[in-house]
Amino acid sequence: MRITRNLITGGAGFLGSHLTDRLMNAGEEVICLDNYFTGRKSNIAQWIGHPRFELIRHDVTEPIRLEVDRIWHLACPASPVHYQFNPIKTAKTSFLGTYNMLGLARRVGARLLLASTSEVYGDPEVHPQPESYRGCVNTIGIRSCYDEGKRIAETLCFDYQRMHGTEIRVMRIFNTYGPRMLPDDGRVVSNFIVQALQGQPLTLYGDGSQTRSFCYVDDLIEGMIRLMNGNHTGPINIGNPGEFTIRQLAELVRDRINPKLELITKPLPQDDPLQRQPIIDLARKELGWEPKIALQDGLQPTIDWFKQSLSKG
Repeated sequence: MRITRNLITGGAGFLGSHLTDRLMNAGEEVICLDNYFTGRKSNIAQWIGHPRFELIRHDVTEPIRLEVDRIWHLACPASPVHYQFNPIKTAKTSFLGTYNMLGLARRVGARLLLASTSEVYGDPEVHPQPESYRGCVNTIGIRSCYDEGKRIAETLCFDYQRMHGTEIRVMRIFNTYGPRMLPDDGRVVSNFIVQALQGQPLTLYGDGSQTRSFCYVDDLIEGMIRLMNGNHTGPINIGNPGEFTIRQLAELVRDRINPKLELITKPLPQDDPLQRQPIIDLARKELGWEPKIALQDGLQPTIDWFKQSLSKG
């Protein structure tokens, strides 16, 4: 029986490295592609030198020729701090990167999974969000390089499917957290944990009443694998429907690390969504998937990882 050859773009990143672990532990071959903008070699260090693992430093905005069965297209900075650092590059990564990967998939007959995002829903006027909701996005705002980038990436996928019969799977990822998040990525879970571990006040933007739904990374990777292995094209929401205010999250983190820390408020950034919660009925029906790990249970391993990470400097 031939071993499946997997290409993971962004394979040294937060999600990509966890996917690498799952596929390698399942006995498959993995080619990890990363330009190390937000990926870290340390995330996949345990596999370097393994006969079924290959690491290539490459930017997906440039074409590449490989022989693979499956393409997991995860490459793109996903936190506002990083995707706003060079917004033109972010848009190019979503557009040209997806174009190049779809071209590769078409050429070699591979199935491609696109890691899209709940950001395609923008600051939603429909709550919670089903896949049929078309979003409320500011096309010229400071977040649009990412939001619109992922929307055009989805468009390309479905046009390749219609024009060329390319096999695609599109998942819309909602807020994910867990070990290997970057300490400086500006996402709310990592922000709160790092501030608390450093004994600083926890910063809320706005009054902290805006909501998010937090999915532990192991649950998300399970959903991703089921989508790739299944027959449903998507788009399909993968996220945890448990909804928390940002203030509730801050209090949970503070209580775990240092209950004496204060919460401070700063103005809400432009176009920051006020509500975000997935409807996952489609994932339940088509993939038999739903998250198993509650926020209260996933926080501790995440905090432990940050403790270890920060202690190394």
